Amino acid sequence: MSQVTDTKGANTGIAGRVALITGSTSGIGLATAHVLAEQGCHLVLHGLMSEVEGQALAAEFASQYKINTCFSNADLRDASSIYQFMDTAVAKLGNIDILVNNAGIQHTQDVSNFPEEKWNDIIAINLSSAFHTIKKVVPAMAENSWGRIINIASVHGLVASVNKSAYCAAKHGIVGLTKVVALECAEMGITVNAICPGWVDTPLINKQIENIAADKNIDYAQAKYQLVTAKQPLPEMLDPRQIGEFVLFLCGHAARGITGSSLPMDGAWTAQ
Repeated sequence: MSQVTDTKGANTGIAGRVALITGSTSGIGLATAHVLAEQGCHLVLHGLMSEVEGQALAAEFASQYKINTCFSNADLRDASSIYQFMDTAVAKLGNIDILVNNAGIQHTQDVSNFPEEKWNDIIAINLSSAFHTIKKVVPAMAENSWGRIINIASVHGLVASVNKSAYCAAKHGIVGLTKVVALECAEMGITVNAICPGWVDTPLINKQIENIAADKNIDYAQAKYQLVTAKQPLPEMLDPRQIGEFVLFLCGHAARGITGSSLPMDGAWTAQ
């Protein structure tokens, strides 16, 4: 596949480039996939879907946006599965120009009772998988003198909350990994950044809001407000697409000088 390349730093956009987004079948990852596809970016989709469902989703993207796509449901807990899926993706679409490490899972429990298997899975999926994908894409990005690595961290990569030992450890690790790789790649035309969202309006949060509403005998809107403002001053959750649009900005020429940064989108959560 022909690759779009920058000439002396000129901004040629991302049309024709190849982006791999982990966890891109729902939520932030899916919204980001749509934003990049709208710009003509070819997509490697990944997520917790059956092969049939995933191929259907990839076909929808290809038809809607006239781009090349492929799908994998590789187990991100397993390094060999990650490398195999990425080799397959490169064989189908070409070298990865944009890597968005978005996949993540969560479990909340106090540290003394936190299940070891949950700890291991969260560290593997939320942190170690990003190491493996980055390790795989950097050589080709360096050869092409262009690459964008965007790690979807969390406000919990910057601050802590109770009962989130594994999640906070993984997200703090992502922030540290981002800084190191940015330093190593600073002269290669590769930028590496972490986005640190606060509350994001995805289906994963609905149950938590419903529980608050039931416990306090209030309606859903009131419960949502209480959940959000308990941590962040801005009483709004982010729309997943807003994060996708930030990813797009970080891929552009205007963001060329932004690298090694941990960028909050947290409604002033960490300003307190």
